[in-house]
Amino acid sequence: MKIVTFSAIKGGVGKTTLAYNYGEWLAKSGKNVLFIDLDHQCNLSQIYDIYDNEETVGNIFKGSGRVKIHEISDKVSLISGDMRLDAIERDIENKTNKNMLLYLWFADNYERVNLEQYDFIIIDTHPDFSTATKNALIVSNSIISPITPSEHGYNAKFNLEERVKDLKIEAIDYNTRKSYFTANLYYVANMVKHNTSSSRQLLEALKDEDNVVAVIPEKELFNRTTLDKKSIADLKLDTKVYQKQKKFFDDIAKSFDIISEKI
Repeated sequence: MKIVTFSAIKGGVGKTTLAYNYGEWLAKSGKNVLFIDLDHQCNLSQIYDIYDNEETVGNIFKGSGRVKIHEISDKVSLISGDMRLDAIERDIENKTNKNMLLYLWFADNYERVNLEQYDFIIIDTHPDFSTATKNALIVSNSIISPITPSEHGYNAKFNLEERVKDLKIEAIDYNTRKSYFTANLYYVANMVKHNTSSSRQLLEALKDEDNVVAVIPEKELFNRTTLDKKSIADLKLDTKVYQKQKKFFDDIAKSFDIISEKI
């Protein structure tokens, strides 16, 4: 089982769209996928028309109550987000183990909810470095952060790296002095256009970065998948759509293959 968190300090970089499409692509490839929605905006949950007020991820952080796993399809499951998660985070701010609550939930419930059945756990986070985000990063094997062509897009990379560095030091076992944080951090250049100076500058800045694993071109077809609630993997099954956008679909498949190999 691999735990992959999609994280970004900056909003509007297509994080949820990437998480959703990557998870669905894995599912169409035969993998069992569990989504965990840790964004209090709950966009990932709403893609699947789930609007829970109870038995959400909020119970993981409150340490009480059942957490429901929705079976979306035979290959996709979801633990829904909680719109009150930001308030819950404020309530637990003074807890000494506040950054380890998801880690503890996994440990306590691994067998009960049969987490072993999932090949991938995909975690979507809010664009920040809040308590919930830190919890996700600590349990992860890999972190994928989108970078977009913009004035502050590339700088967000350094912002995240500094925060990750601090969290590694903070999240340690005080007996062994080893960090619980073991995830590798990767980047995806997202929303890249072929004809703009900002996109060219971003690609030039990233060309020698070993942890940049993929480039996702700007395409309305991709951006609309979360609104239309139909993933790229589903759209590819439509022969007419696929033939019309064959190169784009092939590029996405290649990018997702590369991500899977890296993580």
